[in-house]
Parts: sequence; C-alpha cells; structure tokens
Amino acid sequence: MSERPARPTRPVRPGPLAEGRASDPYRVGIDPASPAVPETGPSAWNIANYLTVARLLLVPIFGWFLLSDGGERPVLRWVAFVVFAVAMVTDRVDGDLARSRGLVTNFGKVADPIADKALVTMALVGLSSIGEVPWWVTVVVLVREWGITAMRFWVIRHGVMAAGRGGKLKTLLQTFGIGFFLWPRWTLPAAGFWDALAWGLLGAAVAVTVVTGVDYVVQALRLRRTSERTARKRAARAARQAERRG
Repeated sequence: MSERPARPTRPVRPGPLAEGRASDPYRVGIDPASPAVPETGPSAWNIANYLTVARLLLVPIFGWFLLSDGGERPVLRWVAFVVFAVAMVTDRVDGDLARSRGLVTNFGKVADPIADKALVTMALVGLSSIGEVPWWVTVVVLVREWGITAMRFWVIRHGVMAAGRGGKLKTLLQTFGIGFFLWPRWTLPAAGFWDALAWGLLGAAVAVTVVTGVDYVVQALRLRRTSERTARKRAARAARQAERRG
C-alpha cells in the first residue's frame, strides 16, 4: 500500500495581535534574529523635529517684523531680535535633544540645516534690503552657506561631513553679528560703540565663513577621492579593463 503524499502546509499569516506586537517577538513566537523582523528607528514625529519645524515657521514671522516700516521702528526691531534669538535657541536645543535621546532621523538631518540657512538668509537679505548690511556681504555668506549645504548632499554617498570647530565658531559669530545688527542701535546709549561691535562681529563672521567654506571644499574633494565607494568603483573599473585585455 503506497503512502499518501504529505499534504503541503500553508504558511500561517500572523493575525492582528502578531502584527500589532511585531516589536515584541517573544510574544508572537518570532525569532528576534530573523531578518523578517524589521529594525525601526526613531519616529520623525518627535520633539527635536517639532522644534526644527517651528524654527522654519518663525522665518517669515521674523522677516515681517524686520522689514515692517523699512526697519525704522525700534519696537518692531526689538521684536525681530527676540524672534531671531528664540529661533537660534531652538537650533541648539533640537540638536542636543536629538543626540541625547536618540531622536536623530533622516528628516531632521535634512530639515535642520535648511531651517538654519533659511533664518540666516532672511536676516541678511532683510538687513541688506533696509540698507544696513552691504549686499556683497550677504552674497558672500549665502553663496558659502547654500553651496556647502549642496556639497554635503553631493558627497553624502561617500560619507558624512561633520561640522568642525570652525563651523561652530562661524555659526556663533554669525548669530551675534546679525543679532547686534537687529538691535535698534541708534536708540541705545553709546550707539557708536554698539555699531562698532556689530561691524566687528559681522566682519569676523564673514572671514571665518570664507575660510571654513574653503576647508569644507577641500574635505569634500578628499572624501570623494578616498572613500570606500570610490575604492570599490576603481576596483570594478580595473577588473573590467583586465577582462578586456584578457
């Protein structure tokens, strides 16, 4: 008497309970080392990213207060300064939160530098529009800022270009330089002193901005030349050439 062929077993689809508790594999009988269990990172909906989005939303509000009445009303200039200061504080806080609580996300990596550059762009363009900062200063700073941001994306497949001490010093000088220009300095005692201090800080910011920009370009070119991705491409190209010669 011949044996019956074994009846094929149908794979059991996980029920709602199993799907809902995929993060707890021991409750649903799944091997935690199985590749079927996806590794999930932090959600983009977190406090660090909320602060980044809030900084982006503050940019047009800041611009409105700065440009109203040609920037000549002291009260509006003080409000513009306060909004700018709050936005810059969120820049520091969201980065600290993301690193300390493990909330670093792809959204934050993209949105955070864009929010920073948008705020600086609005400040410098606004100050140049009302005749307080020469346009050449604004052009030099913004070409460097947006150019380096674009270059980071250009080399992202080869590696991440971390911000160095020079970049942090540049941000600090820009923040204080722009902040002093936002003050209605002509209404303060010793207005000449505050005006000289504002120009000194902004001049130092421009110098450090240019120097660090050149340094980042050198780093980016070196990274593309020495990265593992480039080494693999060179090895593959050499192998193809060897096959053709053979």
